[in-house]
Amino acid sequence: MFEDVSEGLKNVYKEMLMPLEKEYLFHEFHSPLLEDPDFDAKPMVMLVGQYSTGKTTFIRYLLGKDFPGMRIGPEPTTDGFGIVSYAQQDGKIPGNVLVVDPKKPFRNLNQFGSNFLSRFECFNTNSEVLQSISIVDTPGILSGEKQQTSRGYDFTSVLKWFAERVDRIILLFDAHKLDISDEFKRAIEVIKPQEDKIRIALNKADSLNQQQLIRVYGALMWSLAKIFNAPEVLRVYVGSFWDKPLQHDGNRELFEAEQDDLFDDLQGLPRFATVRKLNDIIKRTRLAKVHALIISHLRKEMPMIGKDSKKKQLISHLDEVYVKLQKDHQIPATDFPDIKMMRQKLLEYDFMKFNSFDRKLIDRVDKMLVEEMPKLMTLIPQEEKQMAMDGDHEVKGGAFEKVDVPGGTGIREGIGEQDWIVERTRQKYDEAFASLPQVNGSITGNVARTEMVKSKLPNKELGKIWNLSDIDKDGMFDSDEFALAMYLINLKLEGEEMPAELPKHLIPPSKRSGFNLFS
Repeated sequence: MFEDVSEGLKNVYKEMLMPLEKEYLFHEFHSPLLEDPDFDAKPMVMLVGQYSTGKTTFIRYLLGKDFPGMRIGPEPTTDGFGIVSYAQQDGKIPGNVLVVDPKKPFRNLNQFGSNFLSRFECFNTNSEVLQSISIVDTPGILSGEKQQTSRGYDFTSVLKWFAERVDRIILLFDAHKLDISDEFKRAIEVIKPQEDKIRIALNKADSLNQQQLIRVYGALMWSLAKIFNAPEVLRVYVGSFWDKPLQHDGNRELFEAEQDDLFDDLQGLPRFATVRKLNDIIKRTRLAKVHALIISHLRKEMPMIGKDSKKKQLISHLDEVYVKLQKDHQIPATDFPDIKMMRQKLLEYDFMKFNSFDRKLIDRVDKMLVEEMPKLMTLIPQEEKQMAMDGDHEVKGGAFEKVDVPGGTGIREGIGEQDWIVERTRQKYDEAFASLPQVNGSITGNVARTEMVKSKLPNKELGKIWNLSDIDKDGMFDSDEFALAMYLINLKLEGEEMPAELPKHLIPPSKRSGFNLFS
């Protein structure tokens, strides 16, 4: 019995699947051989979308803070791939350094050349969210005349490489820009085999009224149905994933519910990462087995004389080879690789150098699917229980609901002063408080919420402000706490970030017992 599922999966792959992949050149046709970091890496979330759909802003919203290398603009601002990862100190790691680090799962990216590596970086930052996941930021996909611009590397192949390894793919669409360019369509085509990982986010939806939103949502669903060739497409999350006030407040409850659903999905990734790895290895095993059957069949069909003409014939009639193998081995057609890609790749090879059919290798991967993978599946519930016992709060706790962000200059105003800084603007807050229904001099959480949402700030930001202002944690606001909450809301509307904890100088005088403001 293996110590844990990841270690067991790693050993099963090396002992049972890797020999088959090497024997029939699977890594040259489909995907590079897996290495230890591919099994050990934390879950990754990849964002894909046309330029100016809000990918970088979305990442900032998740983290609750700026991060190194962040650039936001209406024109394409990201021309390469970036990994946003956890570190105690902010910093950048160039792509050429990343791909030689044996502890990171990026070594196989070497195959895409120096032009790509010069546009590949890792951005490290200290964020609670990144303790449990890493984020892959991709170049804004081009449209119109911009599509003619060469990136200097095979963009779709790199995208495919990441899609096979990440745990979640979020396709972002701008509510005002639903047209799907040719490059975007090609990008979707290469990630489509990972359909179970894909989620759709319709961003900037607060700029639409309800009628416009219904029309835009319907148009997006229609476009996606055509690309994914299905009457029902993937889950679409509707909202505005940033920390600015909402332009149209009528859909606030919808946006809050959608945001919570999406963040719950992302929060669950660390817990289900092992299941995802198992699923990916099972898919890989099926493809590797089919690939071995194709290659060995082509080798078997080669004559001693007239090799070139026979090779051309086999490639042109590859569809017939597929049908024969499906019938002979009872394999579903969906397990076979893209025939156009295979024809292109096969042109480069001498079929006489392919290895013949090896029953032992095929039996070994069949045993892996039938016996070893189910064994590993039985270990997963126990692994999850152990994670809970170990207090893995990044998996279960609200890492996406509470993002700790260092304060800005506005938050620091009033440090070292004897008077409470909130008193300067308190009169209008007290007037509002006096007009509200009270219980023993305090307002309930529901009453406070009604007032706070008038700011049109996202629920995520208001949740932070509530936690900072409800100092005695009784679920109600007295006049001091209400004034503090309104003060913080105004700071947020001016662009300030909320701190992880309430600074001592902002604690109301009535609640300062035991605090030394000058410590």
